[in-house]
Amino acid sequence: MKKKIVEFKNINKSYEDVVAVNNFNLEIYEGEFLTLLGPSGCGKTTSLRILAGFEKPSKGEIYLDEDQINEIPSYQRPINMVFQNYALFPHMNIFDNVAYGLRQKKISEEEIKVEVTKFLSLVRLEGYESRNIWQLSGGQQQRVALARALINKPKILLLDEPLAALDKKLRKEMQIELQNLQKNLNITFILVTHDQEEALSMSDRICVMNKGNIIQIGSPNDLYDFPANKFVANFIGKSNFINCEIKSISEKTIEVSFDEKIFSLKNNSTTFAKNEKVLMSFRPEKLKIKNNTNTANGLNINSKVLNKIFLGEYTEYYLSNEKIGDFYFLNTNSREEDKIINPGSVIDLWIDEKDIILLKNN
Repeated sequence: MKKKIVEFKNINKSYEDVVAVNNFNLEIYEGEFLTLLGPSGCGKTTSLRILAGFEKPSKGEIYLDEDQINEIPSYQRPINMVFQNYALFPHMNIFDNVAYGLRQKKISEEEIKVEVTKFLSLVRLEGYESRNIWQLSGGQQQRVALARALINKPKILLLDEPLAALDKKLRKEMQIELQNLQKNLNITFILVTHDQEEALSMSDRICVMNKGNIIQIGSPNDLYDFPANKFVANFIGKSNFINCEIKSISEKTIEVSFDEKIFSLKNNSTTFAKNEKVLMSFRPEKLKIKNNTNTANGLNINSKVLNKIFLGEYTEYYLSNEKIGDFYFLNTNSREEDKIINPGSVIDLWIDEKDIILLKNN
């Protein structure tokens, strides 16, 4: 089992009447890549700044290696941070930017040269030592910020939306760079982002937040396949929802009624009750165009196409059904089907019962 390196214990942070973080409890482990994910204003950056020592909690304790650090100033914590705007020194060249932290520690210039060369090589910027900051691209500036943070060999690296200013292609490349760096150095990375694609692609665990509260913590697979509620299902990718009612519950299955039909779904929770109003939820990519090979053990949806968006590897359809309302379908299978399905078309879709999950209606 991995060693616990950080613990947030009953953390609250308020700014006058505004509660930014509410009863925040979280354990973070040595060498993991954890992401705080949520919409703007959910408290994720505030939580990061509390760990960094830039903010003090209104209530609660924060522990590092089991020692309480509430009163430890930021410069004494073995934690470094990469900011959204990188916060590089424009009057210094690349070498001096990266060397800054070591010079503050009074390290010899000979050792500094060795370390700066090593870490610039690690972020693939060898030979850039004498360049000015303004001569670099956004991705290169981000690598300089990473090298400057990592050269101090922190126990924890905090990343506050570091990819937000990059274009999509560069963002993808830097996601891979960050993953490789984290694995090679075995440093705990804590990322803050509102981009669910970033979170899913890089994280060992994701902590989903909303309105200052933790909503769900889990692996990317667990959060995508088994979201705790409608908010998580909608924030981690796209989901479709159907209002239904529970008719019976057993240890393994739950029977729900919709449109005068009974569906037998897997019981993944002990918190549901008979006659409770709940949501059937399914991912758009799980839908299939109905054909003779589809079985009866599922939901048939006769749908009118409202809109169609070609996205390269798949086509996204926005459709409407009189019983369930508007919903999404991702067709990943056939370009021939895509050619004949257009706005105004009526198509029959089907989803297997095993691809439907139940969620609380909140």
